[in-house]
Amino acid sequence: MISVNQAAYVPGTTSYRFGYNSIPNIPITGAPSDTNYRRWSMLHDGSNYRMYFFKGSTNNKLYQFAWNGKSYAYGHNSIPELTLTNIPADADAGSFSMVHSGKLYHLYLRRLGDPTTLYQFLYVPGTSNYKYAQPPAIPTLTCTGFPSDTDWARWMMLHDNNAYRLYAFKLGSNTQFYQSSFNGSTYAYGHNSMPVLNLEGTPANCNLSSAAMLHDNAAYRFYMQTV
Repeated sequence: MISVNQAAYVPGTTSYRFGYNSIPNIPITGAPSDTNYRRWSMLHDGSNYRMYFFKGSTNNKLYQFAWNGKSYAYGHNSIPELTLTNIPADADAGSFSMVHSGKLYHLYLRRLGDPTTLYQFLYVPGTSNYKYAQPPAIPTLTCTGFPSDTDWARWMMLHDNNAYRLYAFKLGSNTQFYQSSFNGSTYAYGHNSMPVLNLEGTPANCNLSSAAMLHDNAAYRFYMQTV
């Protein structure tokens, strides 16, 4: 059974530690057989911890899960299937990130061939759709100032009630990742951030190819799937 290992930020340090202030491992249950575990993201919306996966090989369908007290359960307190609409022709659906900003649910895809450009979608209330360029979202965002060895294949985002933050691993490292935050015009490396963060105590069964992050109003949390 696929599950996620959970870490949390240790205050006063530059480290996220697995098992710190966390349930160490959380099952994922009820997933449809065509759930694409390679393409996933998470968020906390003030009430619920939520997890999302693409449906199979589609580029516009997502399955939604939520924490039910025991597992991330498919369809729990959720719209089970969501649809991305108005997708730009050059959007890269090979990975995605999601955040909740206090009132709005945001979803981000990167531009194909240019991972430093982000396309922003918003959930349309009363529907099952996330729409690109849905007001009041800024349709296209950029990432600037990141080191040349940034591993853009492994990127994550969160909103911590004060700032929108974007993270990406250091190429070749499974213990260091870079931090940026939105400065009003771009996701600027090191802006209002610790530029480099570290992972501690990574379990041996972690799938190191991707990760997800969220802020739950109390802690910054980091997740990797198991293998």
